[in-house]
Amino acid sequence: VQLQASGGGLVQTGGSLRLSCEASGLPFRNYAMGWWRQAPGKEREFVSAINGLATRTKYADSVTGRFTISRDNDKDTVYLQMNSLSPEDAAVYYCAAGLATATQIGQINYWGQGTQVTVSS
Repeated sequence: VQLQASGGGLVQTGGSLRLSCEASGLPFRNYAMGWWRQAPGKEREFVSAINGLATRTKYADSVTGRFTISRDNDKDTVYLQMNSLSPEDAAVYYCAAGLATATQIGQINYWGQGTQVTVSS
C-alpha cells in the first residue's frame, strides 16, 4: 500500500494550497481517508476526514470554514483544499487511510509520507 501525498509548499499568509494524496494497493473506496498534520515539537493532530462514499466529512475546529476535503474514487485520490492559511497551519501534512475511520489516530491503517506546508507571515 502506498499513499503518495503532494501539493505542499511555501505560501504567504492568506494564501491557498491544494494537497493531493493518491493511493495504490488498497480498495480505495472501502477506506475512510483523512489528513493529519504535525508541527515541530508538537503531536500529530487531526485535520479532516471523509468517508469512503464521500457522504460525510469532519474537520478540526481550527480549520472549519477554511479547509475542504474531497475525494475522487475513480482516481483513488483524496484532496485537501486549504484557504486563508496562517502560520499556525504550517506543518507536515500526512494523508491517512482507515478502514473504520480516519478521525482517530489509533484507527489509521496506513500513512502517507507527508508533505511540507510552510506559511510565511
